[in-house]
Amino acid sequence: MKDQLSRQTRHLTTLLITQGIVAAANAQSTNSPACVAPGANAPSPLPEVVVTGQAGSYKTDGVALPKITQPLRDTPQTIDVIPREVMDDQNATTLRDALRNVSGISIAAGEGTLQGDNLTLRGFSAQDDIFLDGIRDIGSYYRDPFNYQEIDVLEGPESVMFGRGSTGGVVNQESKMPVAHPFVAGTLTLGTDVTRRGTVDVNEPVPELGTNTAFRLNVMGNDSDVARRDVTENERYGFAPSLTFGLGTPTRLTFSYFHQTEDDIPDYGIPWLKFLGQTAYPADVAHNNYYGFQDDHFNANADIGTVKLEHDFNDSVTLRDQFRYADYSRDYRITEPQVTNTAAAPLSDLSVNRNELGGDGSQTYLWDQLDLTTKFDTSSIEHTLVTGMEGGRETADLTRFTYGSVPGTSLISPNESQDFSGTIKVRSQVATAAETFGVYALDTMKLGEHWELSGGARFDYFDASDHMAAVGTTPATNFNQTITKPSWRGALVYKPIEIGSIYFAYGTSWDPSAENLALSALTANTPPEENESFEFGAKWDLFHDRLSVRGSVFRTEQSNTREPDPTDITVDTVAGDERVDGIELAMSGHLTKDWLVLATYDYLDSEMVSSKYYPLSVGQPLSNVPKNSANLWTTYNLPWKFEIGAGIAYVGSRYANSSTLLAPTIPGAVPEEDAPSYYIVDALIKYKASKRITCQVNINNLTDRFYYAQVFAGHVVPGAGISALFSTSFKF
Repeated sequence: MKDQLSRQTRHLTTLLITQGIVAAANAQSTNSPACVAPGANAPSPLPEVVVTGQAGSYKTDGVALPKITQPLRDTPQTIDVIPREVMDDQNATTLRDALRNVSGISIAAGEGTLQGDNLTLRGFSAQDDIFLDGIRDIGSYYRDPFNYQEIDVLEGPESVMFGRGSTGGVVNQESKMPVAHPFVAGTLTLGTDVTRRGTVDVNEPVPELGTNTAFRLNVMGNDSDVARRDVTENERYGFAPSLTFGLGTPTRLTFSYFHQTEDDIPDYGIPWLKFLGQTAYPADVAHNNYYGFQDDHFNANADIGTVKLEHDFNDSVTLRDQFRYADYSRDYRITEPQVTNTAAAPLSDLSVNRNELGGDGSQTYLWDQLDLTTKFDTSSIEHTLVTGMEGGRETADLTRFTYGSVPGTSLISPNESQDFSGTIKVRSQVATAAETFGVYALDTMKLGEHWELSGGARFDYFDASDHMAAVGTTPATNFNQTITKPSWRGALVYKPIEIGSIYFAYGTSWDPSAENLALSALTANTPPEENESFEFGAKWDLFHDRLSVRGSVFRTEQSNTREPDPTDITVDTVAGDERVDGIELAMSGHLTKDWLVLATYDYLDSEMVSSKYYPLSVGQPLSNVPKNSANLWTTYNLPWKFEIGAGIAYVGSRYANSSTLLAPTIPGAVPEEDAPSYYIVDALIKYKASKRITCQVNINNLTDRFYYAQVFAGHVVPGAGISALFSTSFKF
């Protein structure tokens, strides 16, 4: 049964946070107008205070990663930056919401033992390629952006900087950190989808601990349903304190901690209908149909502690060390709806098999990362060299359950109120540990006024061990995998003028079969997937660096691709090769001081090049890879303290299974699963009641379009219907 006490605690936390925002505003109020979301007590007016911001400018000088030393314009790869300003305007409440601004990313549904944020980047899975402040964030949870300063999406193989993985790129979350000036900020949001959300951001110098010391605390509480989806609920809260010594001095020491708890009723959507010899399609049923049970649950905790030390020896030499320990836990029981049918039949005659996915487990991550950045000249060549080493230990312990006698339900009229009466027993108990160590060097060389040459090399050692305990008649097993692997990157940049660059880049990456800390008899001795990418592009900064425009063409090839074993599709084996050719166009920044635009377009031509076990899949597109996708978000500051904004996101049709599940010799035995294309429109109206208080209304999915937001071979999850979010924000 659902832990009712835990759920009540989440409600109370959200309520306390939102009341705290109003109380803080009241405490500072004197005479300026204010506005609040419906149902909230209106705070008294606040005294007028000037708050400096970033209006009229856009970040082009780089990203907050020490391994990237050049301005974005001169960095020879595709990098998308989602700033805090955009996340606030869009009222983004999840990492997935924010990543809609990057068209090369598509969202996959949860599956089996993999829950949490599941992404596809440039045609390849990025489930294990999410980072927090440059260090891997391995937890299976749904991330909330309340503590983000920005999100950086680095596209293309990145093993030379980040180690294993990163076939299509990485997503890096940059945390908010203490600053020198004091402020208190907060937001209260109420929504038609029953959203109740509050955030608080407090920064305060602490002279008692030193003249250059500051403390910052971010707190979030969120409780919401999903518009036009029954039963589903998302509850979470989080807090993130940080303390920095030595702000603005050559030596800086930061202690930070991040915690997030979620208590969700998850949604695995609706089933595919699969008819022999035909393309499968999502069941044409009511958009709000929910096929699980009301006591389905996904509970997760993330606790991440970090210590970062930085020292500038002089203007040319900087040493950084970042140490982290993270602990993640989760327990879940989720219903995946399945319909087994081989011949056309009336929908009213079909029933749904409730495939129960359940388990509980924990993950830990102990890591240290040391970087040295050095600037020096050799003859007429200017060097910026980053050398470093990093390594640590990660563990995963997971118990999976199997269920029997689970009652089914009607496809047309599912009964979500039905009691869960299934039996449960342990299916497997697996403990995996991996030790990793890597050393690297990346050098950018300026060869005069117009040319830059950059190169990097890295060597990684990866050693994983997997122990599966004896369960029932299944004997205990032990597997090991040890890989030593180099990675390379090289690029040439030509700068015809100061504000523009043209580049060509080549890079490699690799993915071991134990990448997500799981091994089997078939994968323990298989070689890693190997990837290489070629990219040609150009970048230009216009209007005094307010607006960045860029374009690129690229090819990523993967060999030793893992595919489902033909005798057991829950087990992967190395058997094929894949390729993605693409074009990306983007524009980001301000066309004028008042007009912000973020726009991206991606064309991805993906293909299964070869397959040992599934020859019928050769030539088919890869899973969850739309050929065309585009995003546009724009805002404009009007007179009379108003701001308006609008966004449109388009995702082309995509396959859920790449046809890799086709039987080796029986055409159409398991048909292709095709999710149709869609577009959604969002809108924003913002009113600046004073220099401290802002009110805004976000309308999401303005046209109430029905679409499939997340796909997987087993199920497809509809996106949210139309909803409105009413928010009041303050800063003083």
